[in-house]
Amino acid sequence: MKLVVIGAGHAGVELAASLRQKGFGGSIDLVSDEVPIPYQRPPLSKDYIKRPGNPLVLKPARFYDEQNVTLRTGVRAESIERVARKVRLSDGTLLDYDHLVIATGARNRRPPVPGLDHPDVIELRSLADAERIVARIGSWRRVAIVGGGFIGLEAAGLFSAMGIAIDVVEMAPRLMARAVSPTVSAWFRDFHHGHGVQLHMPQQVAAVDHRDGRVIVSLAGGDRIEADAVLLAAGVVPNTELAAAAGLEVANGIVVDALLSTSDPAISAIGDCAAYPSAHLPGMARLESVQNAGDHAKALAARLTGEARPYDALPWFWSIQGEARLQIAGLARPGMSEVVRGTTAGGKFSVFLFEGDRLRAVESVNAPADHMIARRLIAQDVPVTPEVASDPGADLKALLPV
Repeated sequence: MKLVVIGAGHAGVELAASLRQKGFGGSIDLVSDEVPIPYQRPPLSKDYIKRPGNPLVLKPARFYDEQNVTLRTGVRAESIERVARKVRLSDGTLLDYDHLVIATGARNRRPPVPGLDHPDVIELRSLADAERIVARIGSWRRVAIVGGGFIGLEAAGLFSAMGIAIDVVEMAPRLMARAVSPTVSAWFRDFHHGHGVQLHMPQQVAAVDHRDGRVIVSLAGGDRIEADAVLLAAGVVPNTELAAAAGLEVANGIVVDALLSTSDPAISAIGDCAAYPSAHLPGMARLESVQNAGDHAKALAARLTGEARPYDALPWFWSIQGEARLQIAGLARPGMSEVVRGTTAGGKFSVFLFEGDRLRAVESVNAPADHMIARRLIAQDVPVTPEVASDPGADLKALLPV
């Protein structure tokens, strides 16, 4: 079998590794539109800027030679010819495939705001973005961050710890509103405010003016923020254009079934760009996480080597914001009831989220033991009562089947 993988992020590289581990003997072409050897993205918004150097690679260079994986860097996939089963690359190469995997990830969302499309606006998604920040950060005294999600707040924690004044502009009424419970959101609001971060919410950016190396961010409410730089962290959009142009079904991601197959059985999609039927939420889900990318890759590798089963991995996430570590297991949604374990005032607690009498998600702040046990409890659908969940003296591990 000739396998072509478009995208060499966590999903694409993990797929190649998992296939070889399972004895896949076909050819693997891994196409990356970035020049560097594939690297880990999460450290870019955490420690890399404080300690720049060689990025944490996903696999050492020798892996690709030893595992007979053809890594094509600095080249884009420009079109998919589904009838001929070929992928045309930006350097003119035509790659034949028996099976194609699209793992094109996502890119930063750019709200239609005057000045946010200026080349001086900073992003933090790629290694090139991080290196651009490293080159400029020494002259920054104040930074305005557009977006109060994971990346924006990780950057806020990182920059403020380096002595830079931070303003965060968030259009929702609370931080990380799409991802966490009101209790956790409120704790991080107080945490960042206590570290000198100025929070503007709910607020929208009306315009960004660039003047002599400085920026003026005008808010819809009339306030103005003068800063040395603007960091855009207003969410992401999936990279679906290649799939859409090839006639594949697209709806907030490349639509796949429970086996991660697209509307063309010769093409699969995995990672941040894929919208799949969730075993943990009603309807379709599209998740932006390393865990989801890696688990998608492993599930697809199993299918391509004759071990197909519906994808049902439990989602989990993490975010490091300054000295605060947030870990999430499961997927929360509006209407769930909250039970707090530990004390928010002590800065070490978990929020257990129930749907009726079933535990669906747990958000842990500086409580890694809670997170690890909760992942197992939710994945195995172990009954947990709110009374037990809220009792810090209760042994949650004892609830797990032997």
